[in-house]
Amino acid sequence: MLLEIRNIIVHYDKVKVVKGVSLNMEKGDIVTLLGSNGAGKTTILKTISGLKHPTSGEIVFLDQRIDSFKPSRIVQLGIGHVPEAAHVFRDMTVQDNLLLGAFTRKDKEGIKRDMEEVYQNFPILKERKRQRAGSLSGGEQQMLAIGRALMCKPKLLLMDEPSIGLSPLLVERIASIIDFIHKQGISVLLVEQNAGLALNLANRGYVIETGQITLSGTREELVCSDKVKKAYLGG
Repeated sequence: MLLEIRNIIVHYDKVKVVKGVSLNMEKGDIVTLLGSNGAGKTTILKTISGLKHPTSGEIVFLDQRIDSFKPSRIVQLGIGHVPEAAHVFRDMTVQDNLLLGAFTRKDKEGIKRDMEEVYQNFPILKERKRQRAGSLSGGEQQMLAIGRALMCKPKLLLMDEPSIGLSPLLVERIASIIDFIHKQGISVLLVEQNAGLALNLANRGYVIETGQITLSGTREELVCSDKVKKAYLGG
């Protein structure tokens, strides 16, 4: 098992946002979390990556419990995180943003090779590697956020709304990138309000409502679900 989340409860102050969520992923999975705004999807990703800690419950990655670890330790173990709305370091250059993604690594030659691979996958980033990240378009910043996460050589990539605010053409490009990432042997946990995109990419999924999982299954089972059709696929 790659990832196991066991009955986690997560609070913001006194508000219980995640209410006993359990899910799991095998190596090679693309798993999607579907749900409306405020359902708890982003909080789950933040809890996996150590930006939040659960009030109770366990998170196990590659047979090691990680729910009390700092984010830097979790990155070292092989979990990358592409946050919502393409959070990049706006005053740093594109290249320095990418280098920051490799901050836990010591293999200089490997870092150099991986940066060239990011540039091959995102040629526009190579063209603009000396520019401030804040000067990039929204789509370019999303590519940079993905590239930065890949620089830590993740075994599991958490992706939070990678298509939000993008044009249909860029959404198609992001879908191709996720498929490419998966073919490199990286598992993906995908939070996405575009249910059609998510279910086209994922092999399994979970539906989350007000902090609780209300439905789970294979892609085929979710696509055929009347509940999913009505709530997320426009009938």
